[in-house]
This record gives sequence, C-alpha cells and structure tokens, in this order.
Amino acid sequence: MHELTESDYDILHAMENIVDGIAAMWGEHTEVLLHCLDARNPSIMKIANGYITGREVGAPITNIALVKLNEGKDVSDAYITKAPDGRMLRSLTTVIRNKQQQAIGLLCVNFDLDAPFQSMIHSLMPTIGTYCDHSVTAETFARNSDEMMHSSIENVREQVTSDNSIPPSKKSREIVTRLHDLGIFDLKDSAQIAAKGLDISIHTIYRYLREIRAN
Repeated sequence: MHELTESDYDILHAMENIVDGIAAMWGEHTEVLLHCLDARNPSIMKIANGYITGREVGAPITNIALVKLNEGKDVSDAYITKAPDGRMLRSLTTVIRNKQQQAIGLLCVNFDLDAPFQSMIHSLMPTIGTYCDHSVTAETFARNSDEMMHSSIENVREQVTSDNSIPPSKKSREIVTRLHDLGIFDLKDSAQIAAKGLDISIHTIYRYLREIRAN
C-alpha cells in the first residue's frame, strides 16, 4: 500500500454510488463496501448493509481483504467467510486501480448465506407494482443499435395502438413523441428506421420532431 493522492480519492469517491447500486440490486442480505487502501489509514470509506458484519465507515481493513489484495487477481474467486456472529457469507473482492495500475481500493461484496430463504427471495423481488404498470416501456436487451431501435419502436407502437384514449389520427404523432422522449432520435438513421417501422414518410417524422422540439 502507498499514500493515496487526491486523484486516487477522486476515483474512489466516484465509486461510492456503485456500492449503493449493488446493494439496491441484491437487497438487504448483501453487504457491499468500499475499502480505501491509503497506507496512512486503510479502512472502509463506504458501506451498505453493514449490519451483516457489524461494521461501519472507518472500520479497519480485514486480514482476508489483505490476502485477496496480494493474490494477484483483480477480481477474486468467490470465497466463504464468517461474520462475527457466525453466519456464513459468500464473498467477492475486486481491486480498484489508478492510472498507474496501483491498487487504491477494494470493492467487497458479502452475501449472507444464512438469511431465511423467504426473506432472501423477497429482497430480490421488485415491488409488485413494477409488474403491473403497463405504461412502462419494456427494457430492450439488444445486440446492436438497429435491433434496439426496432424493438423500441415496436414496443411503443403496441402501447399507443392499444390505448383507446388516443384518437387514431393522433397515434403516429404520439408514437414519435414517445420515441423522442426515449432519446431514440439521437441515434444514427433512427428517423429512417422509424418511418419504415411506422409506415409513414420520413418527412412526416421530421415534421413531428420539429413540432415537438419547438414546444
């Protein structure tokens, strides 16, 4: 370890949201923490769900974390550890490096294997309302930008077509408006692809876009 610079700390601070993001994704039974490897005070600088091991910001780096740092892998294999109260944890450690390839931090994830199964499943499931909101556009896991655009256009077209509150004469414009709000028209050749997918002229697409952007 070495004394960290201001730019090293900038990198670590930029990763604090990742701690919260992983914890939000995997729920209350997953502890996520960011270790600072400053030689002056190697300690936790960010932690989520710290009640799993009883730690908080400022707690010292663990012996296992130091072992993983010295293994030579930037992403460790998953390993089993024990929390102070005896519960079993499935853990993973990722080394964070600066531009000089010096290790400046560790991102550690500890999953509580002894958590009750029902509670574990509940924490992984989004609120039921997420599944019931049919106004939300389905996320598109496309292999390329053209596929993503085609899928997005089709999703929005189906939503608008099935919405009887939108007059037939307004549906094309509503589709273009929603695609615009999704940022589809920031992509190359999107207007041509939309025109073909909606079976309207590209001039109509451009007219709608001028009207939308003028408001």
